Amino acid sequence: MEISCEFSSIGGNRNPAAADWDEDGLQLLAFGADNCIALWDPQDEELHGVQAILSGHTKAVNAVKFFSTKSPDVSVLLSGSADNSLRIWRGGRGKHAQFECVKTVSEHTGPITRIATLQASDIFATGASDGTVKIWKLVHDSDFSSLDVELLQTIALSPKYFPLNLALANLDESSIVLAVAGTRSTIQIFVSQDTQFKLSGTLTGHEGWIRALAFTRESSDETSDLLLASASQDKYIRLWRIHRGDELPATSSALNDPALGGFGKSLSNKAHWIDSTAAKHSITFEALLLGHEDWIYTASWRHRDGKLQLLSTSEDNSLAIWESDPNSGVWVCITRLGEISAQKGSTSATGSAGGFWIGLWSPDGNALVSLGRTGSWRRWTYSDTEDMWAQQVAITGHVREVRGVCWSRDGSYMVSTSSDQTTRLFSQWKRKDITPSWHEFSRPQIHGYDLNCIDAVTNSQFISGADEKLLRIFDEPKGVAEMLNNLCDIRMSTTADLPDAANIPVLGLSNKAIQAVGDDEPVENEDEEEREALNPSSVVRKSTLDFQHPPFEDHLARHLLWPETEKLYGHGYEISAVAVSRDGGLIATACRASSIDHAVIRLYDTKNWLEVKPALKAHSLTVTALQFSPDDKYLLSAGRDRQWVVWERSDEPALYTLRHSNPKGHTRMILGASWAALDQPTFLTAGRDKSVKIWQITDTEVILKTTVTANAAVTAVACNNLPADGAMFAFGTETGAIGIRSVEFDALDKVGVSMVGTGMSPARTINQIVWRPGRSIAQQQVAVASDDTSLRIYNVSVSVQ
Repeated sequence: MEISCEFSSIGGNRNPAAADWDEDGLQLLAFGADNCIALWDPQDEELHGVQAILSGHTKAVNAVKFFSTKSPDVSVLLSGSADNSLRIWRGGRGKHAQFECVKTVSEHTGPITRIATLQASDIFATGASDGTVKIWKLVHDSDFSSLDVELLQTIALSPKYFPLNLALANLDESSIVLAVAGTRSTIQIFVSQDTQFKLSGTLTGHEGWIRALAFTRESSDETSDLLLASASQDKYIRLWRIHRGDELPATSSALNDPALGGFGKSLSNKAHWIDSTAAKHSITFEALLLGHEDWIYTASWRHRDGKLQLLSTSEDNSLAIWESDPNSGVWVCITRLGEISAQKGSTSATGSAGGFWIGLWSPDGNALVSLGRTGSWRRWTYSDTEDMWAQQVAITGHVREVRGVCWSRDGSYMVSTSSDQTTRLFSQWKRKDITPSWHEFSRPQIHGYDLNCIDAVTNSQFISGADEKLLRIFDEPKGVAEMLNNLCDIRMSTTADLPDAANIPVLGLSNKAIQAVGDDEPVENEDEEEREALNPSSVVRKSTLDFQHPPFEDHLARHLLWPETEKLYGHGYEISAVAVSRDGGLIATACRASSIDHAVIRLYDTKNWLEVKPALKAHSLTVTALQFSPDDKYLLSAGRDRQWVVWERSDEPALYTLRHSNPKGHTRMILGASWAALDQPTFLTAGRDKSVKIWQITDTEVILKTTVTANAAVTAVACNNLPADGAMFAFGTETGAIGIRSVEFDALDKVGVSMVGTGMSPARTINQIVWRPGRSIAQQQVAVASDDTSLRIYNVSVSVQ
């Protein structure tokens, strides 16, 4: 059995230091994603998304930085985490980027917040919440086959503050300059003398915490002045000039700009003098960049086409590119990208879009990427002929635990749901002469509660359960159906009765159907007919729903909701499990419970959406798993009370009665259950007692056929049926391990397990595993939802005898 990873989706961490794009080496972009580091190649024309996910850290990754190797075949990546550790990874070329962790250092006593490297040098610096900055030397041979680190110095920041960012630059031939700033409004400048850094100056002027620092040379000449950009929560970027020599540089005209009249005291051109072993240097205030309307998170320099440009990202949902006007020397914003409109996309019940946290230049300077609060990347490329930046397809992913996943009935797409309060639909973009690639095509539900479970009712309808005690049914809108038809070749039976699109009313939680109108059609607005409606979100223009490529994040967050058609009430606590019968006629649901009164299973009829009474009572604690048998004759339930129950369908319409139960099915709570479609009814249960048990129903009793042991608590199990009385099952554990095994009906006790390689498996608890329907026996696929915020699809190739 061969197992390979087909697709991984994971959202980025909201930390301005948590991503970096390698300028040499493999030219990959690395970003922190929960406890892991994801590797993505934004320049991949086939758009295959995340190439690999590196796991090892035990808490959120706050900082990642590539070390300059000057070699096209090897990358060195430094990562710092809230687990206080610094890890060094080495990557080489291969079919997929092959990265391994070669060193873990735990010198800091607090979470690492920032890593800074120095071009053409082995020196790097780390800052942490323990109020210290540490200076390191990377010890390596010429091809980086051996790597080690040496601690050169620990700088205790005084007065103590948390360093949110660091920047290193060569001051002159003998000294290095280090700028440190963070949870204060001042910037501290350290200069190395011999091997130790000493505090040489403090720059004042900002009025908020400082979020970004970046050094650059003013021109490609190594003797030109150094410029330092500092960006702050006070909404301004300040530029500082570091000039060599006893003379001050020519005075900047920035201070005379009448637009800055209101700044008075905070604009001072006082020179700060710093000394290196070779020369004297002055630091003077150069320019104030105005334009952002909220906190600024990142600032990074790039020499493009002979001009020096600065990229900044802000909480105000924009990226800005700044350039100095050649005549006046005043810095102006030449390009603004992002969401400029006042109408923000809703990302949760709050409706806040939350700004851009990270902005990065590509190695050649002709592309930009940015990460927003929804965990999704946006990408722009520059076109010389049109002299403009155009948005391109990028990657998306959940930013909190992925709680549930299901395939559509025919297996053409999958839908996942998460504690980040979103439900996302993924499918394959099919293009001529290019391997199909997976993308997020719709965000059917954006909610105000954490979402826990999901199942497909039909190919165009699903049900989801959340922490809000009720379940919601969603129908596919016409706009999404047509897009999936055009881009993914998913045929719809009929689109005649479907609404065009959906939106969330202000302060609401229910998605309402809305109409799409032509671009030239007027919109009714009370008595007056105007081109725009009073509430621009109550209609959508048809051109907005016409996609030639997978939708961008702006569309996903705003225009691709599914209208909600029904709500199912009855439960008293947060919904814990949902299952739809194989014929789509019944829905079984359960909620969190600590008593027999709430640990009931409720059944609903999908024709009239009414509850089928009475509720099924047997469990005394939360029901964790529900599944109908392949012929709908049985319903299997398992719970935290360690028992499983098999309910049998009786002749009365749609009623299930207790047929078998085992109050001691496992020695600890049961977390997963699944049916196998064999001649003899067979089911599997997975428990915290580190085992998967296979049971068979005979005429009179249920027999335990075999027990498969695992190394950790088993949290999910799923069975897929093979012809000729065989089955294949997959299980996932609390530690993220996944085991897959095919079993023969007549040899159930001979079970050996193939484990997914540790480099491919998730880093935290597996919440759900689902086999993709409609696949050939030799090439199966399985979707896995995990607490490490990732959603993954694995190919399972079975050699057919």
